[in-house]
Amino acid sequence: MVAVAEPTTVSAPSPGRRERFVAFLGRHRWIAVALGLAALLRIITMLGFGPAMWFNDSYDYVSVALHPRPHPIRPDGYGFWLLLLKPLHSFAVVVFTQHLMGLAAGLLIYTLLVRKFGMPGWGATLAAVPVLFDAYQIQLEQMIMSDSMFLLLVVGVITLVLWHRQMSWKVGAAVGGLLAFTALTRSIGLPILALVVVYLLIKRSGWKPILAMVVACGLPVVAYMSWFKAVNGQFAMTTSDGVILYMRTASFSDCHKMGLDPRAELNLALLCIPVPPDKRERAAQAYLWWDNQNQIHVFGAGTKFSPEVNANTAEFAKRAILSQPGDYLATVAKDFFRAFRWDRPIFPDRKTFLQYEFSNRLTTKLPQWSSFRGQTHTDAETYENGPAATVNVSPWSDIMIGYQAVMRFPGLALGLLLLIGLYGVAVRWRSLGGPVLLPWLAGVGLVLAPAATAEFDYRYLVPAIPLACLAAAITLRKVKIKKS
Repeated sequence: MVAVAEPTTVSAPSPGRRERFVAFLGRHRWIAVALGLAALLRIITMLGFGPAMWFNDSYDYVSVALHPRPHPIRPDGYGFWLLLLKPLHSFAVVVFTQHLMGLAAGLLIYTLLVRKFGMPGWGATLAAVPVLFDAYQIQLEQMIMSDSMFLLLVVGVITLVLWHRQMSWKVGAAVGGLLAFTALTRSIGLPILALVVVYLLIKRSGWKPILAMVVACGLPVVAYMSWFKAVNGQFAMTTSDGVILYMRTASFSDCHKMGLDPRAELNLALLCIPVPPDKRERAAQAYLWWDNQNQIHVFGAGTKFSPEVNANTAEFAKRAILSQPGDYLATVAKDFFRAFRWDRPIFPDRKTFLQYEFSNRLTTKLPQWSSFRGQTHTDAETYENGPAATVNVSPWSDIMIGYQAVMRFPGLALGLLLLIGLYGVAVRWRSLGGPVLLPWLAGVGLVLAPAATAEFDYRYLVPAIPLACLAAAITLRKVKIKKS
């Protein structure tokens, strides 16, 4: 009997790392190409406008990094980030991390839409295009400013909440921690906490994740406010909210309509503006930051953001709003709808407007203003351990100047995306908007909040854009599923 050998089966070799990586890129080729091109634009920006670009607020952040303290005007979250990177003595490294934040925000949008909402890769990439390619987004990332960090934190919070339909207490704690960082970067992070809590209550997520989220957010914020009280004498995050709200109402406030009695309420009457409302400067920031306004002297040198002035201006602003609600709503509405124009007119003044533009000036000299323990230009040079002024380098700077003239995300497009999101909320009214509700409300809130409490500013629109894209993308995907 002859034994017949069994045929041997040779198993195919498992694909190596390189093959798996190539296959992964093939599945996600749209976002891979988009991220590559977006990264290239950011490299060109860093080559053309090094080591960083500057805004008026930048120097306060640098001062906090050099001399840690609770700043009276804005929370210190971004200042702490600069402090963390301080040993490297490089603003170029700072803006490099901010460019990574912008790219990460785009990747989060793509991943959420593909993995959780079943959107095709090209559609999810399209939703990430504004945050990846908008010239003003890239320009803000090149600035020593908190905007890029705030945008990534907000997108991260929304992504984490929408990712987990059934949220555990651990996820709730993670969301709360992100919200704490968001609030410490910009005070509007606390209203976002309230928005997320309401959303989770609507979704009946249970009390454990909500409680964990509130505690995880509250503990760092309360600790910061306690530190603020120990240094500045008031349990708060800033002593500027009242002053800024006064700025919002200064263009229309009428002390006769408010019924102020100068004899009994001298502290408030001193804040009255003698110029008739119809002849006042229309830009709200003129009544706080500009030095040529008659009422500025009432704050006194060095006391503009003291607890006492903040309390008085807050009371004055509340009285103005309650006694002139129509004027207040008209002012807010004007600034709110200013966000949705196709063009980009100069506002609130030419100097501020030009700080958001790539410029062909050869060198930007840093201002020599007084700071906490020195001057702004020496603070920047101390942090950099060398020259810190922006230097334009051709042809890279010329490329981005030309790019910005063409590739911007217009306000009208933002308005259309929010309208699409509103439609998505309306058609899902039985579930109170479904997953569209959270990014849509957050996007609208980020546009409305500055108009209601301070003043319209172009850079305040930037973090609202990715949220509007998310809301619109989820809406359109749901509509497609419904039709099919």
